[in-house]
Amino acid sequence: MAKYFHEEIKEGMKRIGYSIDWRREFTTIDPRYSRFIEWQFHKLREAGYITRGSHPVGWCPKDGNPVGQHDTMGDVEPEIGEFTLIKFKYGDWILPTGTLRPETVFGVTNIWLNPKAKYVKALVDGEKWIISRECAEKLTYQNHKVEILETIEGKELIGKKVENPATGLEAPILPAEFVDPGNATGVVMSVPGHAPYDYVALENIKADTATIEAYGLNAEEVKAINAISIIEVPSYSDVPARDVVEKMGIKEQTDPKLEDATKEVYRHEFHNGRMKSNAGKYAGLPVAEAKERVRQELIAEGKAATMYELLNKPVRCRCGTECIVKIFEDQWFIDYSNPEWKQRARKCLNRMRILPEELRSEYDYVIDWLHERACARKSGLGTRLPWDPEWIIESLSDSTIYMAYYTIARLIRQHNIQHEQLTNEVFDYIFLGKGNPAEIAEKTGISQELLSQMREEFLYFYPLDSRHSAHELIPNHLTFMIFNHTAIFPEELWPRQIVTNGHVTMEGQKMSKSFGNIIPLREGLAIFGADPIRLSVLATAELLQDADFSPSVAKTMRERLERIYSLVSDVVKASQEDRMLSPLDRWLLSRLQHHISNATEAMEKLEVRKVIHTVIFELEQDLQWYQKRAKASKDGVNLNVL
Repeated sequence: MAKYFHEEIKEGMKRIGYSIDWRREFTTIDPRYSRFIEWQFHKLREAGYITRGSHPVGWCPKDGNPVGQHDTMGDVEPEIGEFTLIKFKYGDWILPTGTLRPETVFGVTNIWLNPKAKYVKALVDGEKWIISRECAEKLTYQNHKVEILETIEGKELIGKKVENPATGLEAPILPAEFVDPGNATGVVMSVPGHAPYDYVALENIKADTATIEAYGLNAEEVKAINAISIIEVPSYSDVPARDVVEKMGIKEQTDPKLEDATKEVYRHEFHNGRMKSNAGKYAGLPVAEAKERVRQELIAEGKAATMYELLNKPVRCRCGTECIVKIFEDQWFIDYSNPEWKQRARKCLNRMRILPEELRSEYDYVIDWLHERACARKSGLGTRLPWDPEWIIESLSDSTIYMAYYTIARLIRQHNIQHEQLTNEVFDYIFLGKGNPAEIAEKTGISQELLSQMREEFLYFYPLDSRHSAHELIPNHLTFMIFNHTAIFPEELWPRQIVTNGHVTMEGQKMSKSFGNIIPLREGLAIFGADPIRLSVLATAELLQDADFSPSVAKTMRERLERIYSLVSDVVKASQEDRMLSPLDRWLLSRLQHHISNATEAMEKLEVRKVIHTVIFELEQDLQWYQKRAKASKDGVNLNVL
C-alpha cells in the first residue's frame, strides 16, 4: 500500500511540473541511507552530544513508548516544562504548588484550589501530600513512590490556611474553578502582583459576595488581600500584572487576552526585572538568576521538589491515549542542552536568512529551551544505533542532515555502491574532506575517481541554500537541522536559509478523508490543469498563511490564463510595421518595467502571492486599459508593443 501511494503521489508531482531530480530519490529505510545515519550518529557521539541516562520524555502510557511529533495526533510535538513543586505546609500535610516561576514565592497572597475537583491524601516518597488524583498518577511515572490514602473534595480545604515555606507567612486557600486538576499538582500559588491570571481572579472573588458566602469565607479578610510587589521592572508600577490587565481592558478570567498579558509580564520581568528587598537574600538579583537559585536552594532544603508536565497538553498518541511525561531510564539521548552546542546553533541562526523574518524569535526560543531528547526506541522502522543495535533511531533524529545525502544519492545508485562499502571513512572524505582517497578506495572498492566525484558533487550543492518546511516543525525538524549541521560540518557549510510556510486547505477546511474533501493530485490535474492549480494555491496566501484551494479560484485562474494565451496568439498572428512610440505606448512599457521591478523584488522575498497578483491581475488590467484607450486614439493599438 505504501508503494502504491508513493508512486501515485510521485506521478502527480511529475504531472504538475515540480522540478525534482528523481535520480536522487531514497527512503529512510534504504540500507545505504542507514549507513549515512550511522556515520552521523558516530560523529555526534564523538563530539559528546550523545548521552545515556534518565531524562523526561513525552510518553504514551498505553503503548509504553516515548512519543515525538510523528507519534501524536495532529503531529503535535510534546513540549516538556519543569515545574517546581513548592511545599506549603498545612498542619502535618503538604500542599505542593506547581509553578514555572519559583522566584515569585515571596509574593504569594493565597492558594487556589478547585472546589469541585477530587484531591487525594497520599504518601509521596514518605511525605504526606495533598494533590489532585491526576497528579498522583503522573508522579508514579517520574520516579516517585506514591501511596494514595484517601480521596477528598477540593471544597473541604477552602478557607483553611497554609504556611509559605520561603517566608513563614500564612496564606488562605481560596476557591478557583479555573484551576485544572490535570495540570501539575492541581494546587496553585497566587501571585497577583506579577501574574495577570491571579490578579484578575483575586479581584473577581473580592467582588463576588455569593462565592464568599457559599464557602463560609471571611469577607473582610478576602477583601483585605492585596498584591505583594517583589520584582522591580522599568516602565512598570509596583504591580506589573495590574498595569497590563488595565492596559488590555481585561475584566474576566475567561478573557483570552490574559494569555498575552501573562507573556508580556513574564518577558519584561525575566529580561529586565530585579528582585526587591522583600525577597530576602535574593534581593537585587536579576529575575533570570533568582529563578534558578530559588529553585535549587528550596529543593536542597527539602522545601520543594520537581515535576515535569506537558506545556501544550492535551497531546494524544496516535492510539488515542493522552500523553504524559515519564522519566525514562537507561535511554539514549541527543544532548541539545549542551551550552557550547547551543552557542554554535545561535551563531548559525544569526547568519541565516529566515523567511518570514518574524519567526526568527521562535527559533531563538526553541534553541533556549531545547534539552536532552530521546533519539532511539526498541521497536519500529529505522536505522539501528550502531553501538547498541537493540535500539532503533527514531524518525525525528534520522532526518536532520538528509539533504547532504541527496547530493550523492544519484552517484550511489548509478554506480550500484553497496551499503557495506559506505564506511565511516568514505563519508568522512565526501563530507569533511578527511582521509586519503587512495587508501579509502583500496579498502572499500569504490574507485578514487568516484570518491572525488562524490566529494565534488557535495561541494557543488553545499552549503544548503534554502530549506522549506511547515511552521509546526520549528520546535523539532528545523531547529534540529541547525544543531546537527553545526555539530558535523565546518562553518562554511552551514545552512543559509529556512523558509517557513503554512498548509493547503480546501475551501477553508483542513483536508481530511473524514470531510470527504480531498482531491487526488492527478484527478485535480485532469479537471483544472497544472498551471491553474499551482496559481490558485499560491495566489491565496503568503508564506506563513495557510493557502486555501478553491475549485472556483482554479476555474478563474484557468480563464485568465486562457485570455492571456488568446491575446498572445492574436498578437503573434498579426503583423504591423514599426512605428514611433506614442505616449500611450510609452506608458504601457513603463508599467511593464514597474511590474517587472515589483515582481522581482517580491520574488526575492518569496512573496509569491504578490508576484502572482502583479503578473496575472495588475498587468492584465494595464493591458485592458491600454487596448481600450489605444483603440479610441488616432494611433490605435501598437501590436509591436503588445
